[in-house]
Amino acid sequence: MNIHEYQAKDILRSYGVPVPRGRVALTADQVERAARELGGKCVVKAQIYAGGRGKAGGVRLTSNQEEALHAAKDLFGKTLVTPQTGPDGLIVRRILVEEAVEIAREFYLSITLDRQSSRYCVIASAEGGMEIEALAEQSPEKIFIETIDPYIGLRPYQARKLALSLGLKGRLCEECVSLIMNLYRCCLDKDCSLLEINPLVVTGADWLLAMDAKINFDDNALFRHAEYPELTDYSQIDPLEITAGEFDLSYIKLKGNIGCMVNGAGLAMATLDMLAEYGGAPANFLDVGGGATKERVAEAFKIILGDPEVKGVFVNIFGGIMRCDVIAEGVISAASEVDCTLPIVVRMDGTLVEEGKRLLDESPLNVKFTHDLVEGVESIVGMVGLMQL
Repeated sequence: MNIHEYQAKDILRSYGVPVPRGRVALTADQVERAARELGGKCVVKAQIYAGGRGKAGGVRLTSNQEEALHAAKDLFGKTLVTPQTGPDGLIVRRILVEEAVEIAREFYLSITLDRQSSRYCVIASAEGGMEIEALAEQSPEKIFIETIDPYIGLRPYQARKLALSLGLKGRLCEECVSLIMNLYRCCLDKDCSLLEINPLVVTGADWLLAMDAKINFDDNALFRHAEYPELTDYSQIDPLEITAGEFDLSYIKLKGNIGCMVNGAGLAMATLDMLAEYGGAPANFLDVGGGATKERVAEAFKIILGDPEVKGVFVNIFGGIMRCDVIAEGVISAASEVDCTLPIVVRMDGTLVEEGKRLLDESPLNVKFTHDLVEGVESIVGMVGLMQL
């Protein structure tokens, strides 16, 4: 789960991490008022669920409130396209107005999950403001990592080692140690999958300050945080993904034209790979889970058909806990309700597969049934290809 920068900074502030003074605004007039309260000279920052805003023109340094107002009028309603948004971009509906700060030095600092060790790790670099992925590829020796033992937690000596590696000394070093320890406490309390400050700066007045902040929460821990849904900006999320969340479906919209419905995340990933290997372009990742009902399957199928880019649907099901006849009933119900005429290929095997096949054969749908995965993939790719000719 993502949140905006201004929300991340509010959380960091509550954990004793220093951040610039700022105000969030929903209108240009509010931006002008915030700029005046901050002394005129300020930074106007578009709030979207993606990084790379500065290069896309979403971060503006203004000298006075009139310039801030002009920047706000230009940004509100604008679609920002960054490497993280994809070609469609995201629309700016909120702006963070912050005090301008004189910067002496910039650093990178984050806490994230190391998938290889299954542990949190702290990542630091003296090259703040850069994309950490590019830095890791070009100059890996400039990145310092401390892995955290989950039984004893982050130790002060580890934080001090990182602070010293950034070239900080004396008071600034000890401030950085406290900051890193507070970040780790926040990470545990809030169930973060990522907590990133880029850049962390030393100001002209010789103080540490988190100039930018990004927090992602672990979706698997949302049940422990009833307050998190209130932090969500639904204007930044695809409507189909919102609907999927209401039915507890794992759905991610992609850029292709073949809708996919699969049970099991591993099988879903393999299905997407197979479609790509045979020249197809998946329109989504959708996992209905192992114990879905007819109604849930029907809603999943309607979500797929709600994407106007979908030109065909591939259903790939292994009936273990999930019964194949339930899948068939759900597909038929949803397709009939929305009067679907698109080609559908269903590859099923397992529990009550023959009953599921019979239901599909007797339905009025444009559906092909197969037991073989390769045959199913080749069929749907071919059908969609013919529709585009």
